[in-house]
Amino acid sequence: MAEHTQGSVHTVDPSTGAGSLLLDDGREVTWSPEVFAVSSLRHVRVGQRLSLEVEDRTVTRLWIVGIGDDQRID
Repeated sequence: MAEHTQGSVHTVDPSTGAGSLLLDDGREVTWSPEVFAVSSLRHVRVGQRLSLEVEDRTVTRLWIVGIGDDQRID
């Protein structure tokens, strides 16, 4: 089952789009270039907060709350 949470960008490889985030509980999770490509994000920076969906320690979706047609800032 996928977990929806937030994390801080820990690493990012601008040449491939792959990277990792640190969750608030200290776990590190990774995302693939394919996940980044479908996120519609152009670039991210170390320390930036992202919303994510993670399954088995692998990110399956990335987004920033409030950016995108289906996103609201509450």
